[in-house]
Amino acid sequence: MDFRLLEPGDYETYKPFFRNQPYDLCIYTLPSLIVWTNSLARHFVQIRDDILMIYIDYPKGHSLPHLIMPISQEREIMPEELYELSKSVQFNGYSNVPEAYIDHYGRDRIESLFRINEQPEFEDYVYRAKDLASLKGKKYSKKRNLIHQFEKEFVLENRVLVEQMTGVIQDECLTFLEEWCEEKDCGEEKDKVLACEREAAIKAITYIDSIELQGICLRIDGKINAFGIASVLNKKMCVLHFEKAFNNVKGLYQYFDRECARHLFTEYEYINKESDMGLPGIAHAKSSYFPVMKVKSFKLTRL
Repeated sequence: MDFRLLEPGDYETYKPFFRNQPYDLCIYTLPSLIVWTNSLARHFVQIRDDILMIYIDYPKGHSLPHLIMPISQEREIMPEELYELSKSVQFNGYSNVPEAYIDHYGRDRIESLFRINEQPEFEDYVYRAKDLASLKGKKYSKKRNLIHQFEKEFVLENRVLVEQMTGVIQDECLTFLEEWCEEKDCGEEKDKVLACEREAAIKAITYIDSIELQGICLRIDGKINAFGIASVLNKKMCVLHFEKAFNNVKGLYQYFDRECARHLFTEYEYINKESDMGLPGIAHAKSSYFPVMKVKSFKLTRL
């Protein structure tokens, strides 16, 4: 079977492969792979026996095509099999390989087959859900202060409503996203990362019900001012893929981030907030919430 483009309608077909997938990097959620398939990056899949193989292509040449880790419903995929699989489809290796895989099989064994290079721009920030839901302790005092200011002006005046995102309010969510993008200047000619994220967010909003994404939005005086969209990564961890809020409302982001932790992650121990993509501003913002761990990503190049 040849590789084929991953579409929203394929969700039920490939869902079983992700039910017990072992990787902690955010890319290994099926909803994420679906929504990030757009005009700037495309995900292709192929079922080979009991393995799902995945590669990423960049139509506008921002990066070279590459495989990510294959997934099996029933078993581990050992380094020797990784080597042969990449060779059979004429790729020279894999990106987005989690550190736990390398630790599990040992660097010596893997380095007999692949050259290992770290990918710091794809290192995920992981937080304890209860930490972000409570914001207890001195280290979160600035966050709590901003939240109190927001609560005093908006929440205590009954101007705020937090509700579940569904397809019913899709148009309102898309309108908010466009306004947020105008604020951030998301055009591809200005910022390819934001442009790609905008396309992915539109897709997530459009297919939120059919690909089992979870989301909440926050209204102020009836108008959407923030939304967050998440999916399940594994039994202990969810991924917060999108979290958008207007910048001009003091304390809104901090209040909404706490609401996401309280509403979207009640059954999970950890929240994965994805990587900083090597951008200092995003790195600072993510670090300010004190991750309990970072999941390192590596590239394996076949020898």
